[in-house]
Amino acid sequence: MTNAPLSPSAASFNHQAKPASLGKDNLLSVFELTVGPCALVFSLWGLAYYFEGEVYVSYIILSLLIFALTFPGRARLQSSILAVFFGVAMAWIWVAGLLLIIGFGSGYIHEYSRKVLYTWLWVAPLAEFGACLALRAAAPMLLKLQGPPQRAIILGMNEQGLALANNLSDAHYTRIQLVGFVDDRSAQRLDVPRAHRLLGTQTQLLDVVRAEHIQIIYLSLPMASQPRILHILDELKDTTVSIYFVPDMFVTDLVQAHTSSVCGMPVISVCETPFTGADGFFKRLSDIVLATIILIMITPLLLIIAVAVKTGSPGPIIFKQRRCGLDGREIVVYKFRSMTVTEDGNTIEQAKVNDARITPLGALLRRTSLDELPQFLNVLQGRMSIVGPRPHAVAHNELYRKLIKGYMVRHKVKPGITGWAQINGFRGETNTLDKMEGRIHFDLDYLRNWSLRLDLYIIYKTIRLVLKDQKAY
Repeated sequence: MTNAPLSPSAASFNHQAKPASLGKDNLLSVFELTVGPCALVFSLWGLAYYFEGEVYVSYIILSLLIFALTFPGRARLQSSILAVFFGVAMAWIWVAGLLLIIGFGSGYIHEYSRKVLYTWLWVAPLAEFGACLALRAAAPMLLKLQGPPQRAIILGMNEQGLALANNLSDAHYTRIQLVGFVDDRSAQRLDVPRAHRLLGTQTQLLDVVRAEHIQIIYLSLPMASQPRILHILDELKDTTVSIYFVPDMFVTDLVQAHTSSVCGMPVISVCETPFTGADGFFKRLSDIVLATIILIMITPLLLIIAVAVKTGSPGPIIFKQRRCGLDGREIVVYKFRSMTVTEDGNTIEQAKVNDARITPLGALLRRTSLDELPQFLNVLQGRMSIVGPRPHAVAHNELYRKLIKGYMVRHKVKPGITGWAQINGFRGETNTLDKMEGRIHFDLDYLRNWSLRLDLYIIYKTIRLVLKDQKAY
């Protein structure tokens, strides 16, 4: 599959929404986990004491719930200040919304002072943002309290080794100081970047460790080099260095890679859905809430369109088409009929410019994406999501899975009404292989870098695009 650098990736949009941890031995990691939840709790206590003169038991219970919902806090020290601001704001919208739903649903919201709660709704995120900035200001001092940095080298100047080196160089608050590389190849063959040093060869590894006072070694060697790795590990038993293995997983297209364990055995996921655990719950919850609100708002519009479709041309109001959904299983997707035909066989011709099959009303519906509105019912059914890769017809799926490497990975998640590909120029007909490859490129980019914030951004961009985009026909 072609890697089409057509626009900034989803990771760029997220501003590293999931930045790497600073390390368990870094004191800043502890503060990162607690500073946000504590800011929310202390701001509630402070307002309760200011307005009511006392922190009643009801506020203690609410603070425990808040802490449970927000602990551990997000790692934001490595993010830009703008990314921190938006990250705090988006996280608070979801937490506050959940608390209000629970409060009104149970009636317990009446146990609290409205003045305290309404003030806290806007003070809390400001307090968390201020706490993040305070931690950022105190970070250099906290790093110094932990002693001198840990000196590290990377064994193997290859793709993953250089990627690790660049990450360490870009990290602002790490205790790890990269000294250089060890590799059996010469500097002339490697074309060593100016930012890095080549310290010696593998046979000189022990001498380098002692001469440079190395405390950490990252083994960035091919997985096929097992005998070589075992020999190195045996040699390093005579030292006190900490050793980490950097697997050469860059040879494949990682989707939501992370470490895990199965029956006590450590494993590394290579391709996984982003919607597992709490993320899956919040994704589904957001789909239900947003789809319900949208359907209530657009019900009059749905009725008007239904009458117009029925009277405009013979045929059904709703066009039901078999599409490929989660895990590649067939689902039935609803659309307002926009053509004089309802094709759903083994061969389906995509709509084209000036397609004679499109009705006059259908042209308007397709251009404005109003024909897709019934798919909010698919969302409530659990067949689709509001944001995700667009579902393709079964006939198209069988064709492109043979032509595009990684095509079926997009089915690790539910298909969406709109998606990352659609707001990046791949809305409408994909009449060439390059166009379909571009769409798949963005679909997989979405899977790698999913966040609720990204979903909301895609929805916002979609609303803007359908008002002026002419690519759908």
